[in-house]
Amino acid sequence: MVLELRNIEKSFGEKKVLTGVSFKAEGGKAFGLLGRNGAGKTTSIRILMDVFPANGGEVLIDGNPIDYNKIQIGYLPEERGLYPKKIIIDQLTYFAELKGMRRKEAVKAVDYWLERLGMTEYRNKRLDTLSKGNQQKIQLVTALAHDPDIVILDEPFSGLDPVNAILLKDVVKEQIQKGKIVLFSSHQMSYIEEFCDSIAILNAGKVALHGDLHEIKRNYFRNKLVVRTVNAEKIKADFGDSCSEAENGDLIIHLSDPDKKKSAMLRLVENYDIDEVKVFEPSLNDIFVEYAGDAVKED
Repeated sequence: MVLELRNIEKSFGEKKVLTGVSFKAEGGKAFGLLGRNGAGKTTSIRILMDVFPANGGEVLIDGNPIDYNKIQIGYLPEERGLYPKKIIIDQLTYFAELKGMRRKEAVKAVDYWLERLGMTEYRNKRLDTLSKGNQQKIQLVTALAHDPDIVILDEPFSGLDPVNAILLKDVVKEQIQKGKIVLFSSHQMSYIEEFCDSIAILNAGKVALHGDLHEIKRNYFRNKLVVRTVNAEKIKADFGDSCSEAENGDLIIHLSDPDKKKSAMLRLVENYDIDEVKVFEPSLNDIFVEYAGDAVKED
């Protein structure tokens, strides 16, 4: 299954929010939708979910207009949307029924996810008696109980401690392995790098960068080496101004020409005690900073 947003346009009055936004996300893979606050991520997600229509463009599944009667979407919002004073099992069942499930199957699905997430003991408690992290897990149940085809996760790791973050990672991996389309929107770049095969970075309502994350990194100008060594001071003296030190203690060798990588590596390993030498690749955070630009709009 392939989800495609094609040439999406959206304005609110005279304010243009999205201009020709296009990207694709495939089943069995995770896709990262990135951008600074106000770049257009939330508006794009709401159009994808049919919360409101676009002024132009199309939302497609396998090349055809999406049929919301056949394609189920699960959404974990950044801001919690459950009822704090209501009993957890009652409202989770209610939300599953809104997605078309019969009550009996809704209760069964909710109980499965409560157990899967270690939340069974809170089944008959009010939501406001739970910690922030546990409330996040309850919110996740609303996104998954109806077994959606497309799972949209907006800042999913917010409020989770390391143990619960690992649990959520396992759940996300399961959804990907089932062939579902998993769409991440997050400012936590480490999670995007861990899960996502491809990304789109929005800037001021336009797609500034879109494609396979590995290929994006490979296409950067490859004129730097990263060196890990116990001979840092000697190497810095030898390479002079072309060598700098990163915050973690690694050395960065700047080459005048990418074709000089091999000779520089040989020079390093033949003359110094080198633990590791590799071509520098930018982190997703580096790429994001370069392409996200200034936020000039509101989602």
